[in-house]
Amino acid sequence: MFASTARRAAAQASAYAPKYYIPRTAAGMTLGTAVQLGSVAAGFGVALGSGALFIFGEVPRVRNDILRKLPFFDNYYDRTIAPEDNPF
Repeated sequence: MFASTARRAAAQASAYAPKYYIPRTAAGMTLGTAVQLGSVAAGFGVALGSGALFIFGEVPRVRNDILRKLPFFDNYYDRTIAPEDNPF
């Protein structure tokens, strides 16, 4: 009878041979791949979010509800009309 494959492979392993291992994966990605893809996705998310805020920054709802609540931007996005310029 032959010994099991794992025992035969261990007996034939050389000290100079490469050490093979099976990496842990989740959904086909290793931890390093997931970190790389996550950082790229985060970069795209920040770019798209800041671009959307830049484009929609002049919409009064976005300006008053989002941008004026950020520190240091509340005075910058203040669009009140001076009383002497108000025709009403």
